[in-house]
Amino acid sequence: MRTVSSINTVKRIIKESRHGSIGFVPTMGALHEGHLSLIKRAKKECDFLVVSLFVNPLQFGPEEDLDVYPRNLALDQGKARAAGVNLFWTPFKKTLYPAGFQTTIAVSQISRLWEGLFRPEHFTGVCTIVTKLLHVVQPNRLYLGQKDYQQICVLQRMIQDLNIPVQLRVCPTVRETDGLAMSSRNLRLSAKQRNIAPLLYRALKAAKKRVTAGEQHAHRIIQTAEAHLKSNPDIRCDYLALCDPKTLEPIKKIEHRAVLLAAIHIGKVRLIDNILLKTP
Repeated sequence: MRTVSSINTVKRIIKESRHGSIGFVPTMGALHEGHLSLIKRAKKECDFLVVSLFVNPLQFGPEEDLDVYPRNLALDQGKARAAGVNLFWTPFKKTLYPAGFQTTIAVSQISRLWEGLFRPEHFTGVCTIVTKLLHVVQPNRLYLGQKDYQQICVLQRMIQDLNIPVQLRVCPTVRETDGLAMSSRNLRLSAKQRNIAPLLYRALKAAKKRVTAGEQHAHRIIQTAEAHLKSNPDIRCDYLALCDPKTLEPIKKIEHRAVLLAAIHIGKVRLIDNILLKTP
């Protein structure tokens, strides 16, 4: 595995090795089994694998956790090497956002909902950095996890609208044994908070169980999940939203399929999750 920071070096290495398909997994580090599942699938489907590590300041708001986001480059390098990554790209901020940088990319409609309400500049930061990374790597396939469901929808729209020649591969959310979706932010949970965090997935599963039993009305499905979250006073909920799985517009009743999106705070740590639902 080669670890590089320079854009020109990344382009040169990829050009020299382009004898087949290129897979790309963008990350912000603190690699866990969720990231490794993306890497494993990309290794299986592609001839050459690039993984990037960049904590993107554009997608953090002024009151968010950029300064305390988990960072351990040496540990991440070891995990990437063991997973068989070919090229580990660790660009510097000044490389991707040089002095005078002022161009951003926004997806106007689907970004305004849910995460967009609470983190207004988040998806603009995501779209801008992913476009820059794709432009450098020029992969055949991009691998992302289902945990960031709205992000996937936003990026899929961007890829389609801008005719970016990459196939998006969405991989299932990887969970801890108690159901908590794996996330780099989990490292910031105290022992007490870590015991509380699985309530989020239990709430989503309770909603799914109610749908499986025949419930179709959104307010009752959401109430079921809310009851679980309200059972612990240390949880503060940003949103629980039952949505169309493609547009993410809220729905009042499930006709066939839907997605239930959720975001909560436990102390200073914000967690998101989702679950796909379908009528019996």
